[in-house]
Parts: sequence; structure tokens; C-alpha cells
Amino acid sequence: MTSLLISCNTTIDQSLPLQQSNKKDCRIIEHKMGKTEICGQPERIVVLGPYLLESLLALNVQPIAYADHIGFHQRDYDRPTEQIPYLGKYINQSIANVGVAYMPSMEAIFKTKPDLILSLDDNQEHYQTLSRFAPILMFSWNEPNENLKKIAQAVNRKESAEKILEETAKKIAKAKDELAKTITDYPDILLLYAQDLQELFINNNRGLCSSLVKELGFNLITISPSEASSNQRIPLSLEVLPQLNAAYSIIILGYDFQEPSEFKNAQEFNEYQLSNLQQQWLKNPITQSMGASQADRVYYVPAYLCIGLPGSISTELYLNELKKQLLTHQKS
Repeated sequence: MTSLLISCNTTIDQSLPLQQSNKKDCRIIEHKMGKTEICGQPERIVVLGPYLLESLLALNVQPIAYADHIGFHQRDYDRPTEQIPYLGKYINQSIANVGVAYMPSMEAIFKTKPDLILSLDDNQEHYQTLSRFAPILMFSWNEPNENLKKIAQAVNRKESAEKILEETAKKIAKAKDELAKTITDYPDILLLYAQDLQELFINNNRGLCSSLVKELGFNLITISPSEASSNQRIPLSLEVLPQLNAAYSIIILGYDFQEPSEFKNAQEFNEYQLSNLQQQWLKNPITQSMGASQADRVYYVPAYLCIGLPGSISTELYLNELKKQLLTHQKS
């Protein structure tokens, strides 16, 4: 009998192996930590992070346990729609809470008896421990399409993944047509990330938040040549904003995770993320001096929608939010 020490107070009996015993229908899947063999049809899948939960749910596969990126909820997810932002409505059963994505509870994961674990490579330090529980695949956040394909391979849904990507491309093309006049009339957009006016960032080169706006045909305003080529978020002082006044429109990707709390629905979550920031923007003389503010073309979108969820479900939600707001001011 062997044991695995999980914490100072918890020892897990490993007399029974948790690895797959069914060696039929096996496939080798490459991921950020090497190659992993997956056999049969995984049915007890633990997902660490919303970025991967999104892909699994898009493939119409249910998890048995989940670790959110933010500790919105402390107990098991017995009412997922109310407890998991945006994605909970796609979960049709109660699932276990196994901590926070980048600091998962090993004891809680072990108790779920998983046959597959999905994680970002932020958890590399936990890889050896987690791989004793079940086959594990680790991915990078900024490769959502590749992640979808590999998760689909793991759960025997390869054709579904291709269909999802094709449908997503069609939705983007349709939105581009619908926004064509807006793009022509107001081509230059300033994309800001902000918790409040003392914490402003600009980043036009990383993730769905900026890539989708550019794919639609908008031109993202930059502060400098170095910013234009950087993949990092660059701090932006409030006093610098007037230098970016060439923007016809401003999209503010707001976030507020200082006091994570449970919420009743996505709308309540949106309001919590944006309300304080929006009030600050409307009252500040510098922000109100911007041409976009004076023209009432400042739009507020939860950053979680395109950072926490970089895949197909969020692409549709983000597209719908952009269309709803930008088309309001489209010239007739």
C-alpha cells in the first residue's frame, strides 16, 4: 500500500490506482507537459479554470468538478447557473468545487475519483501530483482553438470541435457585415482595461478582447510604437488619455474582483464588474473631455467575458455585446 501526502494534515491512500484500467480505444494527446494517453470515454472530468470549462461545455460534455479562476463560490456548485458566471447555465447537474484554478485542492480532486483532469500550464508545479490521480492535460490560455481540438480528441468529439470552429467563424463574418457601416463611420477604437481610473491598461495584441475587435475590422488606437508590438498590458495614466483622443469610440473592459461574492445571474455579475467604474468615468473631467465621451460612444464590457472565457461561447457573447452597444450609435 502506498500513500500520497497532500498537506500537513491529509494523507491519501493510494492502494487503488486511479489511472485508467480500460486500454481500449486509446489515443496519445500532446499538451504543454508532454504526451498523455487517454483510453476509452472519460466520464469523470475535473476542470481547473473557466477557460477550459468553456471548451468542454461547448463540446456538450459535463464535468464532475470545477475550480473557478476567482473564488466566487465557496461550496459545491449545487446551483451552477447562479454560481458560475456565464457558463453555469450549460451545466445540468450539481458538481464538486475543488478550489481555485491556480491553487486547487488536491484532497477535493482526489475525492472526485477523476478519469481526466484539464488544467492550464499555470499548474505545472502540481503536475506530478495531479497525474497520479488521473491522466491530465495542460494547456496555454492563449491557444483556445488548439485547446478545443485537443479536449475534443480526449473526449472523442473531434468532429464537434471542427463544427464549432466553423460556426464561430460564420458568426464573426455575420457580425462584421452587420457592423460594416459602424466600422466605416467610426473605424478607430481605444480599448482600455480598468478596475478604476487609477488602474488603466492598454493591450492590443493579446487575447480575444482585442483580436476579435480587430478581426471585425476596427483599428485599435495605440499610445506608442512599443505598445503596438507588445504582448503585455501597459499601464496608462489618466493624464495621458487626451493623447488618445483620435479614437471615435472607447471600449472599457472593466473588472472588479476585490470582494468576490455570490450572484444570482449574469446581469448581476456584469453590473458588479462595471458599475463603479462607469460612475467614475462619468464624473471625471479628464475622461469627459474625450471626444468619444462627448459623443456618447463609450461602451462598457466585463473583461471576464473575453479574458476568463477566450473560446467559442465567449466569442458569441462578446460579439452580441459589441453589436448591441455599437449598433445603437450607427449612423442612419
